[in-house]
Amino acid sequence: MGFLLRKQKGLIFTGIARLAIISFVASIAFAFIDSIWAVYLDSFVNSASIVGFISAGLTVVSFISYFYFIPLIEKSSKSKIYFYSMIGFFIAYVLFAINKNFYFVIVLAFIATILHTLRLTSFGIIVSDKSSERNLSRNEGLMYTFANVAWVVGPLIAGWISEYYGINLVFSLSAIFIFIALFLFKISRVDDVNIKPKADESMIKNFISFFKDKERRIAYLLGGGVNFWWALIYIFIPIFIIRQGLGIRWVGYFLFAVAVPLVAFGYVFSKLAGTVGFRKIFKIGFLIPAILVFICFFVSNPYIILGLLVFASIGLAMLEATTEAYFFDILGNKKNRTKFYGPYNTTIDVNYFVGKLLSAVILLFLPFKFLFLFFAIMMFSFFLLCFKIKNVIEGRR
Repeated sequence: MGFLLRKQKGLIFTGIARLAIISFVASIAFAFIDSIWAVYLDSFVNSASIVGFISAGLTVVSFISYFYFIPLIEKSSKSKIYFYSMIGFFIAYVLFAINKNFYFVIVLAFIATILHTLRLTSFGIIVSDKSSERNLSRNEGLMYTFANVAWVVGPLIAGWISEYYGINLVFSLSAIFIFIALFLFKISRVDDVNIKPKADESMIKNFISFFKDKERRIAYLLGGGVNFWWALIYIFIPIFIIRQGLGIRWVGYFLFAVAVPLVAFGYVFSKLAGTVGFRKIFKIGFLIPAILVFICFFVSNPYIILGLLVFASIGLAMLEATTEAYFFDILGNKKNRTKFYGPYNTTIDVNYFVGKLLSAVILLFLPFKFLFLFFAIMMFSFFLLCFKIKNVIEGRR
């Protein structure tokens, strides 16, 4: 990771570099949990469809909370919000580690979902506030690259530990990494005082204000396309692997492999988007997974299917950081970020909700392979939408 920091002159001394390291440590904890979450829920309910419905329900909670907490985000220090949300995660993961009651799991998941909205919104605004307009896509790429390094390491470790020592230990280790991230954030003295004295209190008005702008609507849909894809990868493919009799360690192998292209190419594509424009990057990024998951529909060998999905991540490497950078670019005024970044992040939940809910419905009536056809159609739809975006080129500013 050090070469990424050295690559940009003086970057290692900036708040962005410190935030990248904190993001890496915290992301290890979240990679642990996301790697085993679907399998963990499935151990209680023994149904891929029910896992999808539970996950979709939590997504509704997240969607509402993004709009509900706009006044808090606007009026408060983003650094404090991030710090206290991470304390909440630490406590939640400790409780997950010692709990065996399914209903308490749902309560903890509800709380963790709300904490997630606060953590993600506050951290994203801090990163954007610390970035100049010319370097925004580059810095977003750096953040995602460091986070994705964690997603390379995390699934391997989580899969191995779950196989031999049980899932509860994974929650314990996640709590430890959250504590380390908290410590690093505290000593780094990264602060963000972008505070709006008078907040926009009306949730309905904030909703209408966000979606009345065409460019924001398109950016919202495209950013959600990335998360729509991850619903397949992190919710349903782990269950597919288990149903194929490959063992939980194969979940770790697969999620490790999926993250490798994100680490290898994410930073490169983020810099490239700033010079050639976002539209070209978006088109290719959505077309690659659309084609490869369509091929999966006709394949019966699970190893070939997993391999195709891994290669599809090359397309996602072109989209993860760039869709967020594009949204910040079209906002323009930094003061709009505290108001609109939280609502923008609901695209994660909306698309996760749609992806999980519709997939769960499909699995009630059709074989698993029809999920591949469904996701192929949706990713191709996002590809077509790319023709409507403004071709922002940061290098011209």
